[in-house]
Amino acid sequence: MADGNGSQVILALSPHPDDAEIGCGGALAVHVQRGDAVHLFVATGGGVGGDAGLRHREQEASAAIIGLKGLHWGGFDDTRLPEHTLPLMERLEEVLGAVRPDTVYVNFERDTHQDHRALAEVTRSVTRWIPNVLAYETPSSIDFNPALYMDIGAVMETKFAALSAHASQADKTRVSLDILEIARANAHFRGVQGKLACAEAFVPIRMRL
Repeated sequence: MADGNGSQVILALSPHPDDAEIGCGGALAVHVQRGDAVHLFVATGGGVGGDAGLRHREQEASAAIIGLKGLHWGGFDDTRLPEHTLPLMERLEEVLGAVRPDTVYVNFERDTHQDHRALAEVTRSVTRWIPNVLAYETPSSIDFNPALYMDIGAVMETKFAALSAHASQADKTRVSLDILEIARANAHFRGVQGKLACAEAFVPIRMRL
């Protein structure tokens, strides 16, 4: 929760290492610049998409680049989150109780990846008392129609550096663009929508004005 200086506590939830950086890495960097305390929860080690130990180290490097205050792990198996709904809920409640965030970022619930859907669904329940909950997009999001935009022009290089830390995943996009090229293109596309040069976009699940 907010401290006496007016800074906020932010918690981003990521199904796998690198998902949060793709969808809201710029926003997290903006929050750090503002003096907010930013935490990241990563539900799985990403072992199906690569070596779990390497991906753990890449995530730690990325967190340091952004300037996160805390990095929290779920410890669940990659691709199998739907099988662990109750333990995931319990783990998230532990993290929420420890961090006490004012704002939570989570991946958008409509998605082709089962881990993404499972995390988003559980988040709906465990964040029911959190005043601000925003959904970010990933390359596997479906029917993502944002209503909120954050200007990330001043932190684009931080976002790209954080993404670059996930070097083992850079070319695993199954298209002819690497993840940095996709992120840059999307930042400009969402920026045009939000009347900005570069932006990240969000679907509000709940917002307190």
